[in-house]
Amino acid sequence: MEIIDCAYPLVKRVISSSNTQQAFQDCDYALLVGGFPRVKNMTSRKDLLDKNGEIFKNMGESLEKYAKKTCKILVIANPANTNCLICSKYAPKIPKKNFAALTRLDMNRASSQIANKVNANVEDIKNVIIWGNHSDTQVPDIEFATINQNGKIKNVKDSVDEKWVANEFTPTVKFRGKSILEARGSSSALSAANAVKDCLRDWIFGTPKGEYVSMAVWSEGEYGIAKGIFYSFPCVCKNGSYEIVTNLKPNDHVKSLMKATEKELLEEKNEAFSSHK
Repeated sequence: MEIIDCAYPLVKRVISSSNTQQAFQDCDYALLVGGFPRVKNMTSRKDLLDKNGEIFKNMGESLEKYAKKTCKILVIANPANTNCLICSKYAPKIPKKNFAALTRLDMNRASSQIANKVNANVEDIKNVIIWGNHSDTQVPDIEFATINQNGKIKNVKDSVDEKWVANEFTPTVKFRGKSILEARGSSSALSAANAVKDCLRDWIFGTPKGEYVSMAVWSEGEYGIAKGIFYSFPCVCKNGSYEIVTNLKPNDHVKSLMKATEKELLEEKNEAFSSHK
């Protein structure tokens, strides 16, 4: 009803169904928002994994059976990275590169915090990176971020102080989801939907020259991260595909945090597949 009421000119019709064949038959894109949501009394990500493992196993099996091999799948429901991993395991005909989990929301949050701090338009903030998991172990990184101030491109790190980054910026971005959950009694809605739109637009139509965006994608060992997990990297998109930006050099502090969020993802992977083999 909400989609219909938005009166989008490009929406031809809406079909509501719990029949997976009807939902996924020959689909080009699948946005997987249908997970068990985090609620106030749910303190452990294990609770989410237990609830969502079977859901995303079924999603993967349905995509395998009914979707096009070229289908692109964006996982939004948390724990998004590991839900994406589970789903991809059970849809082996679809290339791993056609799966991604949403960390664009974290990137948007980070860019907005910087814009507010330096009194700039958020569109003038580029190349903030989110490394790792869509959780509070994620690594918001401003090392390579830039700001356009009156036509001059500057490094963000030269416009903010380290104390603000450590004590305000990083915790705000990491725990923003929890803050919104406490405020509204449920997870992010409008901002998450907007981030889905941003991620798909860039994935499908490409990123502007010189810009990259954060996407949780299949790791082949880039930046020394373990293979076989969905990890948020900086990506450039072109012609409906993405490539991980591999020539950046994170500082030692960021590298240590990148390994910590990798550790969490490996633990989630082991936990998920010990229950859903």
